[in-house]
Amino acid sequence: MKIGIISDTHDNLTAIDEAAKIFKKVGAGLIIHAGDWNAPFSLVRLAMAKIRIVGIFGNVDGEREYLKTKAKDTGAELLGEFGELEIEGTKMAIIHGKDERIVDALAKSGQYSAVIRGHTHKQEVRELGSTLVINPGEACGYLTDKRTVAILDTLNLEVEVIEF
Repeated sequence: MKIGIISDTHDNLTAIDEAAKIFKKVGAGLIIHAGDWNAPFSLVRLAMAKIRIVGIFGNVDGEREYLKTKAKDTGAELLGEFGELEIEGTKMAIIHGKDERIVDALAKSGQYSAVIRGHTHKQEVRELGSTLVINPGEACGYLTDKRTVAILDTLNLEVEVIEF
């Protein structure tokens, strides 16, 4: 399965729409959002892609109860500040990742094929032991002037970062 990975959308609806088009074009069966939606309307907008969404909270997600309500309304799943997910034998940890030591500890634990994180606004794909650490970068483009998302193929554990 191809999984679209996005983070740090920060209410940029144009970027969310463009990312959704990318996910549809590659045939993603799932979208993982690694936090910093900002407001619930960002989740609602991403849900318009009609692709299953699993996400977590980031450090700037203040309206968490309303985000949970909108997730329920749209069929999205919000897992809290940390989530675990297994798709086709690929076990993943999802964390926004303010503390790099926690991200690295999750990867070094050997429990996950991939640790998906956000927060830094910098795209990164690296191996730590037998685990991929994936940061899709910022979808909003506010800090780096680059909008990026990632595609994870669970069949071969390959990651493609797409700038849009």
